[in-house]
Amino acid sequence: MINVIAVIIAIASVLASLAHVGYLALLNNAANKRAGGAPVAQYVRGRWALAGGTSAAALLAWLFTSGGTGMDILAIIVAAGSGAVATKALQSTQARYRSGG
Repeated sequence: MINVIAVIIAIASVLASLAHVGYLALLNNAANKRAGGAPVAQYVRGRWALAGGTSAAALLAWLFTSGGTGMDILAIIVAAGSGAVATKALQSTQARYRSGG
């Protein structure tokens, strides 16, 4: 039962981190196409390390779910942490560049 919970949390964490990576990719693409988009592109370049780190941690947590109960507990901890960080980073990036519309 704990394995199912760990897998679900790990998958949610991977989805959250991939959402952050995807949003940064879209933001970077739009910034590179616009004149005057250099500050946004520079901001995005600074956020890639965080996005990559949370994605790697989420995938590692998902890998941990193939172990025993101890590894499942570790997977829950790592996945919850990386998912929370990725979600907070995504929200802060969206709040910074949200257009009124």
